[in-house]
Amino acid sequence: MAAKNAYLDILKDLKKGQYAPLYLFHGEESYFIDELAHFIEQNALAESEQAFNQMVVYGRDVDAVALRDMASRVPMMAPRQVIIVREAQDMRSLADLEAYVQRPVPTTVLVLCHKKKKIDGRSKMAKALLQQGVVFESKRLYDNQVPGWITEWCKHHKYPISPEAVTLLTEYLGNQLGTLINEINKIVLNLEEGSTIEPQHIQDAIGVSREYNVFELQKALGFRQVQEIYKILHFMGQDPRSNPAVMVIGSLSSYFMKVYLVSRMRGATDKELMAAIGVGFPKFLQDYKIAASKYQSVQIERIFGLLHQFDMRSKGVHNRSQGDAALLKELIYQILHA
Repeated sequence: MAAKNAYLDILKDLKKGQYAPLYLFHGEESYFIDELAHFIEQNALAESEQAFNQMVVYGRDVDAVALRDMASRVPMMAPRQVIIVREAQDMRSLADLEAYVQRPVPTTVLVLCHKKKKIDGRSKMAKALLQQGVVFESKRLYDNQVPGWITEWCKHHKYPISPEAVTLLTEYLGNQLGTLINEINKIVLNLEEGSTIEPQHIQDAIGVSREYNVFELQKALGFRQVQEIYKILHFMGQDPRSNPAVMVIGSLSSYFMKVYLVSRMRGATDKELMAAIGVGFPKFLQDYKIAASKYQSVQIERIFGLLHQFDMRSKGVHNRSQGDAALLKELIYQILHA
């Protein structure tokens, strides 16, 4: 994970008190950007120095001229001043900072947090930043990297997490690291340090029914247990707020992609399969193998088409006023007959 390694390298320098005059944190994964900016905000200056020497502004509220003027100030009774620009992608005149970037003020730490997309590395601005400061592209992890990353994060923070809990967490919340870490932080508030995070903690925290949830639905689908499928659908339909169609369809899309990978990787070792689909527990791999034996590749390809169609319908496109429960029931019927 190149993004993770670069993040740790920068964090290591910051913890040593080594600050550059310019930082550009950009890319699709907001978590690393937020964490680095937060560390600088909390640690670059002593608390007594922050009132006169630290500013946090938003890209939509500042232009290049104003930012250059702020960055050119002399710090007051402090070794440096810190300026953090959140949502720098909203600055209309970001490129106009080029002149300042080429000759930054050494007593200023200017941090540009450019989220949602990376900047063009071929631009004069980007090239100047590379020469004068620290540039970090915060890349979104692949789906199969997220479980391992979460496991390592929890281990580092002295709250190990079971593979089953990681799977349940990512199935429900997706691969946005910030969302996942926020949920884990809520869970560990009620745990003693060193305690293992188990599936029950996840279920309690995010309101997941132990028996009737999308995790159990996809397992029943994989095994083609028709009676169990419709039983789970019935109970999920009783609590539509916890089981919105958009979320369920997204989870099923991720699930069938993993089944498809297993079905296509004939002859691969279990280790290779686990790495490909991002599971860290052999029992889960066996479940995917069973599902791959129940569906032919051409069926799964048709299922992908159905999932896309129903995803659009769940968002109001060509949907004949069906509620989520009815929509999901129709989707599942078509999946079983794909």
